[in-house]
Amino acid sequence: MDKFGKSQSVTRTEDLRFLTGHGRYVDDIAPVGALHAFFFRSPVAHGVITELDVSDAAQADGVAAVLTCADLEAAGMDIAMAGAVIKNRDGTKAAGPMRPILAKDRVRYVGEPVAVIVAETLAQARDAAELIVFDVDDLPAKMDIGAGGEPLHAEAPDNRAFDWGLGDEAATEAAFQAAARVVSLDVGDNRIIVNSLEPRGCYAEWTDGRLHVANNGQGVWVHKGFLTKAFGLEEEQVRVTNPDTGGGFGMKAMTYPEYFCAAQAARVLGRPVRWMSERTEAMLTDNGGRDLTSLAELAFDANNKITAYRVHTKCNLGAYNSQYGQGIQTQLFSRVLMGVYDVQTTYLRCEGFYTNTTQVDAYRGAGRPEAIYVLERLIDRAARELGVDPWELRRINFIKPDQFPYESATGETYDVGDFDRLLTRVAKEADAAGFASRRAADAKRGLLRGLGICYYIESILGDPSEGAHVVFEDTGRVTIYVGTQSNGQGHETVYAQFLSDQTGIPADRIDVVQGDSDLIKQGGGTGGSRSVTTQNNATLATVAKMTEAFVAFLADEMGVPAASIEFDDERFRSDGSNLTPTMLEVAEMAREKGRDDLLNHQERATLPARSFPNGCHVTEVTVDPDTGIVVTEIYTVVDDFGNLINPMLAEGQVHGGVAQGLGQAVQERVVYDEDGQLLTASFMDYALPRAADLPHITFMSEPVPSTANIMGMKGCGEAGTVGALAAIANAVQDALWDHGVRQADMPFTPHRVWEMLNEGRAIAAE
Repeated sequence: MDKFGKSQSVTRTEDLRFLTGHGRYVDDIAPVGALHAFFFRSPVAHGVITELDVSDAAQADGVAAVLTCADLEAAGMDIAMAGAVIKNRDGTKAAGPMRPILAKDRVRYVGEPVAVIVAETLAQARDAAELIVFDVDDLPAKMDIGAGGEPLHAEAPDNRAFDWGLGDEAATEAAFQAAARVVSLDVGDNRIIVNSLEPRGCYAEWTDGRLHVANNGQGVWVHKGFLTKAFGLEEEQVRVTNPDTGGGFGMKAMTYPEYFCAAQAARVLGRPVRWMSERTEAMLTDNGGRDLTSLAELAFDANNKITAYRVHTKCNLGAYNSQYGQGIQTQLFSRVLMGVYDVQTTYLRCEGFYTNTTQVDAYRGAGRPEAIYVLERLIDRAARELGVDPWELRRINFIKPDQFPYESATGETYDVGDFDRLLTRVAKEADAAGFASRRAADAKRGLLRGLGICYYIESILGDPSEGAHVVFEDTGRVTIYVGTQSNGQGHETVYAQFLSDQTGIPADRIDVVQGDSDLIKQGGGTGGSRSVTTQNNATLATVAKMTEAFVAFLADEMGVPAASIEFDDERFRSDGSNLTPTMLEVAEMAREKGRDDLLNHQERATLPARSFPNGCHVTEVTVDPDTGIVVTEIYTVVDDFGNLINPMLAEGQVHGGVAQGLGQAVQERVVYDEDGQLLTASFMDYALPRAADLPHITFMSEPVPSTANIMGMKGCGEAGTVGALAAIANAVQDALWDHGVRQADMPFTPHRVWEMLNEGRAIAAE
């Protein structure tokens, strides 16, 4: 670990700025005098627009402009939003209806933007929105996940966007026909709202025909590309910046209509325009997560070895194709379809449907939590039906250490793993042997206690290439420009710490710059847990290039052959010279000699393969049968993240991920009524977990260094959520099983659990 990170728990340097109110968030730094944008949004879920009159609003006090879709088109803008389109099982292209920036002819979900009002103050813009005349011929709202209902788009007359498959369907069916036992389970995965601490926002300004948009995203280059396309500009005419961003979780990785509208309003008016979402507005319009149901089946031989696995998923896309939506429950789900189990015969079918709801896209884990949730719920069900200990059933079917590198049934190459080792450790750390006594003690108090296990594996996604640019400033400080974007993960600390480890430059003299397409010409942004591995791989390449250049320079300065000079991560040394300069000292020597070329170094690097973090979550819950209240009592995690740079930050990522998983499992659920109205549009109705809802989370690292990168690292940003859902759900199912409950679906709210218990008692009494 000395070579690739000292694995020290360094506290985050950026926290001082955040905790003392010195963060630079987008709503804090909008230009002085910027106009305020407010969006008039559809109050109905589905209908044909028969009248849209904004003339009175345009004349209201303080209003500078009101723009509709017709205005955007008249200005020559490309109004089509990005939407991923995959191929169906039969090779045809999935549905790709246009999603306009502002509603055109029809509205398809409550909250869809119809017009933007720009005024001197937000209050004036909001008041003017009340003057808009908007009439719609209502159409029936399509709310269920399935074929049929009022078509949302002509391109999908039965509302089926795609019918996708992966694997050998015939071979899988044959394996099921030959199986000694078959176990199946219907699994629901409830929709959630992301609810980042800082809602989405932006400002836009034009200078000499050049557009600048600042938003709180997860990278600037995707946004730059879409803005360039929408306005028909050259790349050099568009600048995108991300200041500090208060949470993203996948939801802020993609583009949204508001950014284009603010930019066009600023162009029309010749003044900066700002917009900031309000919380209920965010709940109505931010891309949601999850929202699918799956029928999963496992085939077993007589020795409890899995011989085949198949899943049929139906997922909700919302009203339109979002930027990545069609790929989430298909391609990304498939990455870890078979998890950590040695099975080669699989088949995944996924159907996607349009509904009159907000779009669904990436949320922490993006497809992989959904896949692991289905699989690990089914593994636990199989253990019950086969009469096998759930710990042992997993061991029987694990991919063994001597099988790596292992090519999964869906084409992923797992480089390393020792799943049995981690499972053994987590059983010890969680005191699984003492569970029976804890359950008995709770029973005496009238409580039901359950234990849940989830062994997950994660596939790191995103562009494997990244760049790093290191500059020695004349102030004596060093700047590293990075292509990823922190949303609160501690990148400023991690990247400075890693560069310091490789160069000996004190970390407190290193400044990390991110999120500016003018300063950093190319980058992959943040998503898919890619940041640390890709960015530090690029840093290694840059340091190697920098070291080579410094050695060539020092050969003359030290009077020795370049081949005799070595760098030990702190100083340059040669047996033929008494000089032992540091990197900073060499940079100063170069500056004095006028060698400015040695003060600026940049390089790009590509990871040769993806890494696969994995681990086991074990939790114990208690259920009060009289009230249905679920309490998470014990939570233990043993993770294999490979080599860690900063264990404290890795643990923080796990804690945050578990909190989001627990929130979905126990409390969070999006509810629409039959007319498409969102009933959970405030924190009065949508229950985020609070501190009192979270247990103490014990985290331990059991690294098996990755061979997919020279650093031996594996991403960790999404792993907590990937493992949490099934661990908690399996624990609740375990608590309820002996009381007749055979179908326990998230979220485990008190009322739902109370109903499950009552239904179980009624069935048992029959």
